Amino acid sequence: MRTLLFFDQIQAGKGGKEHTDVPLSVEKGGIGSYAMFEKYFKQEGLALVATMYAGADFFEDNKQECCEKVVNLIQKVKAEVVICGPTYDYDRYTQTACHLAEYINKNSECRAIVCCAPEKNHETIEEYKDKIVMVKMPKKGGVGLNESLHHMVQIAKYVGSNHSLEALSMYLY
Repeated sequence: MRTLLFFDQIQAGKGGKEHTDVPLSVEKGGIGSYAMFEKYFKQEGLALVATMYAGADFFEDNKQECCEKVVNLIQKVKAEVVICGPTYDYDRYTQTACHLAEYINKNSECRAIVCCAPEKNHETIEEYKDKIVMVKMPKKGGVGLNESLHHMVQIAKYVGSNHSLEALSMYLY
């Protein structure tokens, strides 16, 4: 299954909290925190095509342009699913990921999911949980991270294949 990732600059390894102006960029394959869940991609048979990333301020200031570029990339590489995150408890990254996932789902055949922690994200989860698939995740450094990363990849596979999520519903918001 052809898969894309969407990270912020921190998860991509392209800057810290002070670099929220990192422009939308794309790199072939997996970068940054992808190494933490690469083994689950292989277990579930997902093929990572590329990793997209942007800083929250850049995305917010160029929201429509970023969303259109992502959908154009999805069509170009024939991606079937996009994993936005894991965003952990980073609230601005979660808001960006949710907006992008909703846009992708409305404007392409590709499906997008968001993976986030409840801490600092309660309002965003309430706003989007009925609009997009949102996977439960611990905050950065929290207990159960490896299990939730595996669930994230399993759920992406199910969503990309249009399978029912009933068996995995306990991992969703």
